[in-house]
Amino acid sequence: MATVTVRNLPDEVHRALRVRAAHHGRSTEAEIRDILEATARPPERLRIGTALAKLSQRVGLTDEDWSAVQQMRDRTPIKPMSFEE
Repeated sequence: MATVTVRNLPDEVHRALRVRAAHHGRSTEAEIRDILEATARPPERLRIGTALAKLSQRVGLTDEDWSAVQQMRDRTPIKPMSFEE
């Protein structure tokens, strides 16, 4: 498991973390781990498909709009990249 050192943490922030940890009945270190995990890996992670669907609903795109985009799309197969001269 990795170890992280935080330098120059203001005293007020450290005090607030200690109070928050005590309120949750755990050590300051455990509280910091919980905060970091909740921030870095939230339970409701952004999923690109869901975000795009919500965006299209918000702007009022319909299935007919998507069909029009599909019809205009260039379907020419791409040429693979070559690393040889």
